[in-house]
Amino acid sequence: MRLVVITSLVLAIGAGCCAYLAFSGPAMAAAAEKPAGLRHVVLFKFKDSATPENIAMVEKAFAALPKNIDVVRGFEWGTNVSPENLNQGFTHCFLLTFDNARDRDAYLVHPAHKEFGKLLGPYLDKVTVVDFEPKK
Repeated sequence: MRLVVITSLVLAIGAGCCAYLAFSGPAMAAAAEKPAGLRHVVLFKFKDSATPENIAMVEKAFAALPKNIDVVRGFEWGTNVSPENLNQGFTHCFLLTFDNARDRDAYLVHPAHKEFGKLLGPYLDKVTVVDFEPKK
């Protein structure tokens, strides 16, 4: 009886693994073949006069852009936590992902992005932007 239970368990696990590989393999291969897209990295250094409330308002407004601009495929942001002290005053990093340069270009001229720029302007000391296509 014990051998039958163990054999059944091993067969069930093996069948589950085979099913997973059969159905996820093609999906993973298709994802690997898709273009990697384009990353848009934005770094902000705020003015000394910007209050924590001003900065929180900017953070919230930037985070709302992907909901209003449908070409944004991914959005992440955070504040500097590097111990190296090489950030040159830049405290905030925003990373947007687009399918391609055409979508990035559409984002740059989108009215919601332009409005965000107007909101940001009074509090921004410096900005750095780097766009790249990921390489493996």
